[in-house]
Amino acid sequence: MFGASLIGFSQEPANDVTTPLHLLQANYPTPYGAQSIEDIVLTVDRVYDFLESETASKLIDSKTHTEITNYKKLDENTVFSPGAFRLTSYEWGVTYAGMLHLTEATGDEKYADYTNKRLQIFADIAPFYNKKMKVDKNYPSPIKQSLKPHALDDAGAVCAAMIKAKRAGLDADLRPLIDNFIDYISNKQFRLEDGTLARNRPQPNTLWLDDLFMSVPALAQMGKLTGDNKYFDDAVKQITQFSERMFNAENNLYMHGWVMAMEDHPQFHWARANGWAVMTLVELLDVLPESHAGYNTVLTQLQKHIKGLLKYQDGTGFWHQLIDKNETYLETSATAIYTYAMAKAINNGYIDKMAYSPAVLLAWNAVSTKVNEKGHVEGTCVGTGMGFDPAFYYYRPINIYAAHGYGPVLLAGAEVIKLLKSNTFEINDSSLQLKVNN
Repeated sequence: MFGASLIGFSQEPANDVTTPLHLLQANYPTPYGAQSIEDIVLTVDRVYDFLESETASKLIDSKTHTEITNYKKLDENTVFSPGAFRLTSYEWGVTYAGMLHLTEATGDEKYADYTNKRLQIFADIAPFYNKKMKVDKNYPSPIKQSLKPHALDDAGAVCAAMIKAKRAGLDADLRPLIDNFIDYISNKQFRLEDGTLARNRPQPNTLWLDDLFMSVPALAQMGKLTGDNKYFDDAVKQITQFSERMFNAENNLYMHGWVMAMEDHPQFHWARANGWAVMTLVELLDVLPESHAGYNTVLTQLQKHIKGLLKYQDGTGFWHQLIDKNETYLETSATAIYTYAMAKAINNGYIDKMAYSPAVLLAWNAVSTKVNEKGHVEGTCVGTGMGFDPAFYYYRPINIYAAHGYGPVLLAGAEVIKLLKSNTFEINDSSLQLKVNN
């Protein structure tokens, strides 16, 4: 249950004499208090059930619609069975990681099985399509985006999830795919002269804050997998060089985009991009050796960013589409990402759990209200490019099929479960507090 019950001391009308007014129940727009672990599991299970039914887990022949179980019979007509989401997108890389994280938090293998059975298909069919695409680069393949990445979006998030699955015990030959992704990130993606990962859209020499997440977690996981410090070095360099250009030290928020040719750099603090950034920081710290020269730099950057984000949390528990613009709508995917990142930062000891836990639990409560009975995640902004005027961000549509919301909800639920397993919370004088044993 949420919150505390109103304590009544008299049948008379409440006043300062008959009733302790400070105990009157507030009219919260979002449920207040710490949810039970069982309630969180119910929420993430609705999402799991929806995704299990609406995302492909088998291959079919596009002409006959029959299932293909013999992978010696793959051809140009082989596709994934129909589903609502693309299994090779970066959003689904986040979802794969979220499912793995839920198994870690709950012990229930069904979540990891969701990821593993799909990544197993990737591993099983990759050799066939790699061979075909060497002869004909346009040969149709259901995993072409993974075999021939053309942007960091194609590579980083799925790569990081694959390495996490391998580290968790998935016995599938994913290493060729992993190596291909890392080769793209390390050697083929466009960079500025100083090595900062960049794009040439919408303008030449543009930094997208999103690209921190599309690269650094994969590099970090590769460093953990191989023990090779060059991946950690590149990951830390990206954090440092992005932050030098894009982090506002006055409000501790990142701008969404930076263009080299601009004399002035308009600052639109788009919520989900800041989410990708803060998530990147905790993902890197999670595997970066404390002995690495950049460890304290990354830790300090995380602490500054979380402090900045917390300042702008809405009373509902959500954050706004443009973080510092309260007239913009409350957005679910960013709120879920912040919930995950902050909860993980607490659980890993990066930030003060007494100071930050109540806000994290409020954020989870807000996110949970956006998971409807069908398991749809509501209130998520659709895919968003880069703009330099407010209208672009203010009026981006929301949609239940915006894939960006699902993985973050799973990750947030998993990390909040961990938080609740390790700590006790209470309502003390009407407010949620970490319970401390004296």
